[in-house]
Amino acid sequence: MSDLPERVDRRQLRASDADRERVAEVLRTSAAEGRLDLGELDERLRAVYASRTYADLEPLLVDLPTPSTTPVALDGVPPRPGEVAEHSGAIAVMSGFHRRGAWVPPRLFTCLAFWGGGTIDLRDARFLYGDLKIRAFAVMGGVDVIVPDDAEVDVSGMGIMGGFDHGAATAGRHGAPRIVVTGFAFWGGVTVRRKERRSKDKRKDKYKDED
Repeated sequence: MSDLPERVDRRQLRASDADRERVAEVLRTSAAEGRLDLGELDERLRAVYASRTYADLEPLLVDLPTPSTTPVALDGVPPRPGEVAEHSGAIAVMSGFHRRGAWVPPRLFTCLAFWGGGTIDLRDARFLYGDLKIRAFAVMGGVDVIVPDDAEVDVSGMGIMGGFDHGAATAGRHGAPRIVVTGFAFWGGVTVRRKERRSKDKRKDKYKDED
């Protein structure tokens, strides 16, 4: 028995890019709610992207409300209900945001792009909930939503002197996630595109632009 390896301390495991993005999302949401000022947000985001382990990430959220005391799920392991917020979002003001990779979408994701742009890529997402609603608002900016080709997609947004793409709305494979995209575009655009899920080899390509 003495030859058995000791139990691995989860906090010392290496964090993935998706883990860092989930923590960064909590920080940005907290800043939008007034819990962090811009200086604190910038300082913590620098620490997020310099982190190596879960132990590096945990102190950055210790004084912020999160769905769980362990908000970062191990990459490749489906999280439990309560470990992922049912509602989260992203804001890009003269900047950009990206949600992609093996991230876990909430039930409701609200995003705003004002003089900026954002990408929500769901091809590698690990769906904890069967339904996902995306509320996308583009004001003199753009939001690009990429959905798996087998998903059921319903688009109900509208464009005012802008465009809201409804072309991807169609039924999907039985058992696939249902994705609803709503919102509006004003002097901007919201696109919804279907693409094949990535293979493991393609995931290593660092998400180069695909036109």
